[in-house]
Amino acid sequence: MRIATTAEAPQTIRRDGVVRAAVRSVPEEVPIAFSYGGSSHAVMMGTPDDLEDFATGFSLTEGIITSPDEIETIEILQEGDGLDVQVTLGEDKEDALRARRRHMAGPVGCGLCGIESIEQAMRPVPDVSTVKVVLSPSQIATASAALNQAQPLHAQTRAVHGAGFFIPGEGLVAVREDVGRHNALDKLSGAVLRSGRRGSDGVVVVTSRISVEMVQKTAILGAPVLIAISAPTALAIRTAEAAGMTLIALSRGEDFEVFTHPERVGFEAEPDV
Repeated sequence: MRIATTAEAPQTIRRDGVVRAAVRSVPEEVPIAFSYGGSSHAVMMGTPDDLEDFATGFSLTEGIITSPDEIETIEILQEGDGLDVQVTLGEDKEDALRARRRHMAGPVGCGLCGIESIEQAMRPVPDVSTVKVVLSPSQIATASAALNQAQPLHAQTRAVHGAGFFIPGEGLVAVREDVGRHNALDKLSGAVLRSGRRGSDGVVVVTSRISVEMVQKTAILGAPVLIAISAPTALAIRTAEAAGMTLIALSRGEDFEVFTHPERVGFEAEPDV
């Protein structure tokens, strides 16, 4: 199923002192439900495309699966104004998810009911410190520039985030877009895994700021480097440091800032002063 990802919005523009009527393309944002075994698990607001990738990446980063092979089928149904992405898992994974739901469905009013969500938000992430890669400043610049040029929806609307997978020597091999930065990264994770690649084959580059969730999702994918055009939060830095991940932020051409594990960046020798 494919539904429109953009709409036309009438507007009034004032530029250089001139007021005129115009029409602008804006991205669609719809409720997207993920259901497993017929039961709704989560509802996200997102861009209605690449939903098989989204379901696979979401299932991976939420700990529901460890491999795309554990998904048997993905069916997308229209539900009112939204979409229901129905995922069928293998029997073992279905049983484990049902047990997880029972564990989380405890009594309310106990004063500790939020602890499961807090623990999940602060969950430990995989260690990617052993993944070997060294990026030159020009490769970092190339990855960021390539992502910017490979976002047709953003070029049309100027209102969505992008996430790309860059492999040194090959270039940008996958890009996904969404109104939500986490959604874009989940879609990218699904696309990488469904293509038969591993996260350790390359690095992730995103158009957003780096929150802790972006570090967690990148580590779960198995990528050792996260490059962003904006800045990280303090918790994102601590999480990346603990995961052995190289965090490169504020990437502008060959200018950038490395916050963790700079050994993966091949800095050019500094000139004598």
